[in-house]
Amino acid sequence: MPTVAALCVELAERVAARLGSPRIEALHLPPARGATAADAEFCAVELADGSIGFSHVLVDTAEPLMRAYPDAGAFVGMEAAALARGFVGKDPAARALGFAAINALSQHLFARANWAPPAAGDSLGEIEPKRGEHIGMIGLFRPLVARVNEAGAQLTVLELRSELAGEHEGFRVTLDPADLATCDKVVSTCTVMLNDTLDGVLAACRHARYFAIVGPTAGCLPDPLFARGVDAIGGRRVIDAQGFRAAFRKGEQWGPFATKYVITRQAYPGVDVLLDRAG
Repeated sequence: MPTVAALCVELAERVAARLGSPRIEALHLPPARGATAADAEFCAVELADGSIGFSHVLVDTAEPLMRAYPDAGAFVGMEAAALARGFVGKDPAARALGFAAINALSQHLFARANWAPPAAGDSLGEIEPKRGEHIGMIGLFRPLVARVNEAGAQLTVLELRSELAGEHEGFRVTLDPADLATCDKVVSTCTVMLNDTLDGVLAACRHARYFAIVGPTAGCLPDPLFARGVDAIGGRRVIDAQGFRAAFRKGEQWGPFATKYVITRQAYPGVDVLLDRAG
């Protein structure tokens, strides 16, 4: 069975071919700064039409490799599909840039098809936790813990960082995906796509009624994810490119220049419909 990453690249190539091989206008890297291995940032690929796609950059792995590129401007004019192919490789920098290119192509298709993903009221991917439910969280979203606790739901968090394991106020952190087997609903960071663990966590959460992937980097076409059993994907779309660029270059918060959205399986028209609308 092909990996989700391979399916995303295949779909990105199909979209790019249909839309005239969109090219890269700019590559936005995090500003240089001293950082610990626990820090994380984002990179972004911008296409000629202004569409922007994000990817997560782990400072201790991908960022040093990205800094090693002699000139980010060398990517300008490259076909986005060519950069997207790096998502299936082993180089963490190429994977991060490839995923950003995939997300940018997806946002480009949304714009060309004149289709805007539905706005999101929160960052939980519409899982709507309720009293008595067992909620799973893959990756610790600290700002979302209170939402789950307020609903009266039980919360189990799957993390890779061993120092977080154990009982905390309002939630428990585990390192074992099997502990999510009794979850009713699960919300996951998009990192599971970057590190190729999505199929594994989906298998561990096979009894969950609802599985959502959320975060600024969840900007890809959801078709391969829906085919694997994901129910919703929640990302961000830049609505003020000029403001975003200025804030990003300074290392300032760029959230005010983007809007959150959630695409559910039921409300999504499908890539074939979007390609037809795009002409």
